[in-house]
Amino acid sequence: MAENEKITGWVYVFVCDPEKDESFFGLYDAEQNIHFIPAFRTKEEANDCFLSLPREKGRKYELQAIHIEELHEAAAKNNYAVAMIDQDGKLIKAE
Repeated sequence: MAENEKITGWVYVFVCDPEKDESFFGLYDAEQNIHFIPAFRTKEEANDCFLSLPREKGRKYELQAIHIEELHEAAAKNNYAVAMIDQDGKLIKAE
């Protein structure tokens, strides 16, 4: 993906505790001092990366599709960025 290519359409994110105080799964990068929501282009990439993501014991995580614009709006309200991640957990693009 080109660095300046704009992400459009649907992406996949993990939701914590669906149906009960649900929230988007977010992470913190200490090097860049940024909170972000990891997003994936495909369901397969998200599932491949899931086990390598740091998770809280006892919480339920569910993969859901969301339109990128809606995700950006929710992230901005909570001072989070959106980071596109590949199946290996590597950052593709942060917005």
